[in-house]
Amino acid sequence: MSAQRTSIHEAGTADGWHGVIQPDGQFPPEKGRYHLYIGLFCPFAHRANIVRHLKGLTDIIDISVVRPYPKGDAKGWPGWRFPKTDDEYPNATVDKLFGSEYLHEVYFRADKEYKGRYSVPLLWDKKTNTAINNESAELLRWLPTAFNSILPPEVASIDLYPAPLRPQIDIITEWMQRDINTGVYKAGFASTQEGYDKNVIPVFGALNRLEELVASNGGPFILGKGMTELDIRLYTTLIRFDTVYVQHFKCNLGTIRHDYPVLNNWLKHMYWNVPACRETTDFKHIKENYTKSHYDINPKAITPMGPFPDVEEDVETDLSKLRIGGVKLPAVVEYQSTLP
Repeated sequence: MSAQRTSIHEAGTADGWHGVIQPDGQFPPEKGRYHLYIGLFCPFAHRANIVRHLKGLTDIIDISVVRPYPKGDAKGWPGWRFPKTDDEYPNATVDKLFGSEYLHEVYFRADKEYKGRYSVPLLWDKKTNTAINNESAELLRWLPTAFNSILPPEVASIDLYPAPLRPQIDIITEWMQRDINTGVYKAGFASTQEGYDKNVIPVFGALNRLEELVASNGGPFILGKGMTELDIRLYTTLIRFDTVYVQHFKCNLGTIRHDYPVLNNWLKHMYWNVPACRETTDFKHIKENYTKSHYDINPKAITPMGPFPDVEEDVETDLSKLRIGGVKLPAVVEYQSTLP
């Protein structure tokens, strides 16, 4: 992605930042040089934070965490806010670099004429005092290997994009991102009945396909015994699915824990057996972000208590014992059949 670019960022535009941390590059791997701005509520920022924990980068890249609400107006202004103190909202932090009130102030430090959204994640370089990257898909691709040269061999060897699996990862990534990662938002933010009806179908068609895929590969991960970036992509959406997307985004043709036994087992494995997932998942931030910042969807900002528990326990290691589930609505099954 970023290798094809002539510049990291087009100043004064809505274009984001596309820099890369790499040895002998503009941004070399150094302990303490970089800072990551995230929201614990955001599935896209969650990707980067999982990698940060999985690759042992927590003492190499520090973080600042915005509050999960308020978000601002329909155009995103003034955007995500930092708490005034680290005690104001659990697990949210002040802006550790600049003491900013809002995240947009950090963006304007990098480009005072920036026209885009003030999103998380945002990776910052303290040495050159500018943004490096705010594209979660790019961070997920290169961050897992960026610091390998200064990491212990056992951590550096963790490869989320192994060469033999790259063709398969690329194919699945395309429809997973389209139909699941962003698909829940297309359904949830639909402004018409027709729009909702059209957009909710692919979400469950893709979930049906993944249910079969995980079962056929034998788990515990999507492509079998080794974790890849696909597992991180899917986890950050599915951990929010029954908790938020079923009721808040009207993705209620089925639930993960009831209609998808294999995916539910996969999710339990990711949460309970992969520490980086559990350590970076905060259900208070997740629930209150969606329910208290989308006033057009939930005008009274009431946050549901359930489901309970947030994630079920008892992971089954033999997937042959699990029923392969799915939503059997004809339109969903028809869409499922179109996926590679």
